[in-house]
Amino acid sequence: MPEHGGDLSRASMEYGIPVEHWLDLSTGINPLGFPVPEVPARDWLRLPGDFEALLRAAKDYYQTNGLLSVAGTQAAIQALPRLRSRSRVMLTELTYNEYAHAWHRHGHAVKTVPMREFEEHLAQTDVLVVCNPNNPTGERFDSVQLLEWHAKLSTHDGWLIVDEAYIDATPEAGLTMFADRPGLIVLRSLGKFFGLAGARVGFVFGSADLLRALQDELGPWTVSGPAQFVACAALSDHVWQARTRAALIKAGQQLNALLARAGVAAQGTALFQWWQDEHAGELHRELARQAILTRWFRHAEPNGIRFGLPGIEEEWQRLEQALDRCKKLGSKRNA
Repeated sequence: MPEHGGDLSRASMEYGIPVEHWLDLSTGINPLGFPVPEVPARDWLRLPGDFEALLRAAKDYYQTNGLLSVAGTQAAIQALPRLRSRSRVMLTELTYNEYAHAWHRHGHAVKTVPMREFEEHLAQTDVLVVCNPNNPTGERFDSVQLLEWHAKLSTHDGWLIVDEAYIDATPEAGLTMFADRPGLIVLRSLGKFFGLAGARVGFVFGSADLLRALQDELGPWTVSGPAQFVACAALSDHVWQARTRAALIKAGQQLNALLARAGVAAQGTALFQWWQDEHAGELHRELARQAILTRWFRHAEPNGIRFGLPGIEEEWQRLEQALDRCKKLGSKRNA
């Protein structure tokens, strides 16, 4: 299975530090997520309903009608390769690793290409997978460029899959309103911006034929009743959403500045920062010795670290102090 962030148990064993002592910055999940309301008892006692309330809330939030609710976008990532015969799939070298795993697993020919070379490979590509913003590098794609690529892929019945897991802080950059075009598939999730990763609620946007085929593949009751209730509340709370967008953008800038003061020239999004450097593994390990977990991409060339956001002020101070200690240790070694 591909590696993911949030594996505190493994870090605890490796460094001999109890799980409860860690500050986990290894995911890009909002640490101050949506305040979950109490779930009515009836939602635990019966099978999920017809999804109508959830779909109404989602259509209002995403400003489009063509969507399918799924048990987190991971469910769609694993199912979409089963809806095509053997295809030529292109994605960039450093992106969410479940895509390459899923398409490989179902017999498709997967190739990794630098983003700057996508254009020249489109004619030999059946499925282009893009994360926008990209995870973990934070690089962004212009919506006009994406739609141009979709148009070129459409000439030979190709697909453009756009994963917008980290776009909610800047929703104007999204493509959900265009996803009724055949061959354009957009994925969104409540896991990152809303901080509801445990609820496992996501949405797929696409043409009616694609969504019907995907629904047949996934079967009934894709989202639990309690998760539907919480998702409806989150998608409908426009005041919380506006306040959170402003707060996350500010927090992302704060994290970037904090890292810069420690000599870490990072880039990223409102929810994470990315640093690619030959010393990334060393910094990851030094922070881990202080019970701060980052996501180390050890197979990247050069290595890289993704830093998620601290939550409360105490966590910000803890990270700042730990980075300062790391900086001093580095200075002593270089002396």
